[in-house]
Amino acid sequence: MPTSTSERTSSTAPAARSKRTALVEFLSTETLGSVVLLGAVIGALVWANVSWASYVDVWSRELTIGIGSVAITESLAHWVTDGLMTLFFFVAGLEIKRELVRGELRNPRAAALPVIAALGGMLMPALLYSLLNAGGGGAHGWGIPMATDIAFAVAVLAALGSRVPRPLKLFVLTLAIVDDIGAIVVIAAFYSSGVSLAWLGGAVLAVGAMVLMRRAGVCRISAYVVPGIALWVCMLESGVHATIAGVVLGLLTPACMVRDRDVIQQLEHRLHPWCTFLVVPVFALASAGVALDATSLADAAASTASWGVVLGLAVGKPVGVLLAVLLALGVGVARLPNGVGLRHLIGAGMVAGIGFTVSLFVADLSFTGALLQEAKIGILAASIVSAALGAAFLATTARRSPGRLARAEEVSR
Repeated sequence: MPTSTSERTSSTAPAARSKRTALVEFLSTETLGSVVLLGAVIGALVWANVSWASYVDVWSRELTIGIGSVAITESLAHWVTDGLMTLFFFVAGLEIKRELVRGELRNPRAAALPVIAALGGMLMPALLYSLLNAGGGGAHGWGIPMATDIAFAVAVLAALGSRVPRPLKLFVLTLAIVDDIGAIVVIAAFYSSGVSLAWLGGAVLAVGAMVLMRRAGVCRISAYVVPGIALWVCMLESGVHATIAGVVLGLLTPACMVRDRDVIQQLEHRLHPWCTFLVVPVFALASAGVALDATSLADAAASTASWGVVLGLAVGKPVGVLLAVLLALGVGVARLPNGVGLRHLIGAGMVAGIGFTVSLFVADLSFTGALLQEAKIGILAASIVSAALGAAFLATTARRSPGRLARAEEVSR
């Protein structure tokens, strides 16, 4: 007998509620995490400016993990970027997998606009940066202004409350996730050096083993720990950045149920707070420290690398997002979300110019010495400008159309 409408509704309602609950939990964690992250940034800046020698000394200290020939020795800063940040990228991989399997990226029509907007928001900043730094010492940093910081972007939108329609928040969240995918590809393809084919072959074998385990129906996460560690070691030694192992592990996580629990959702639920409240703040503490004296600020003001980052994030992001949106709408491959207008998307493009965590990560891979400090100052300046302009623009947009935003909130619920 055919399933009735009421039966279909009752069967899909729990899934819809679960999806909404997961999204609200994710957004609230990111919002609160941005406060902790901001505290870590301020702490790093104060520490670096009170005692630069102490700051450098602590993060350059070496730590050995392992025994004998299987030991790995890295500085504390490298353990953070190569080790702790692998967990961050693992959770990013889980977010991408969830969106592909059950979220916005599953529906090509719904995903088209934020995906195309994200591509425009990555290409334009890289282009502007490259034009300003072509042939110079800062040319290798073109990937720095490409990514959006999810935590700070979500925090800005959350601070505006009901003045920002919920579909716009979903748009920015999806855009930032696609940004993460783009950043991962860029890091793997352009910011890896001295690739060892032997170690890369070992990584391929580890991935192959996990693929076979998935096909055999192995869903217990504990079974993937040993091949996952092997993959991380192989990636670290291969010359391809070790954090890519985290993304691969996230994407390979089986989308199945164990004891009536979604494996991906459970992992995100457990690991997301650790990344938000520990991993990313520690990374910011290790990476955001920069001297802000008169000399360093003057050097940054005269640096094309610094200005390339500012131009890419504060100008390239909103321009790239807007042009990509207009193109998508013009050719008819996407439509505007309910209650969202072009002014909202311009504001979203400005907010997307907050490029902090991944931008700092790429800066560390791109430069050393003075160029690195100049790029970091550019990231800090551009992120502050983008947050302020985006919040002000969206607040103004809300005041112009309060009734429309209220209707959009009702529709989104």
